[in-house]
Amino acid sequence: MAKDSDKKQIVLRLSPTLWKEIARWAEEDFRSINGQIEFLLTEQVNKHYKKKDEGETPSS
Repeated sequence: MAKDSDKKQIVLRLSPTLWKEIARWAEEDFRSINGQIEFLLTEQVNKHYKKKDEGETPSS
């Protein structure tokens, strides 16, 4: 994993409802909100490229 000094910062706007849901989920998984968002994004990127590598087409 990248060192903290190598990480990029972004501004992310979320609805209050989504923020609360992510915060609750993060607490259940013993992560910070930032850590939870990073985990979820990493999982989806890996899933996306795994499907591409397997030749599957994403369902819409």
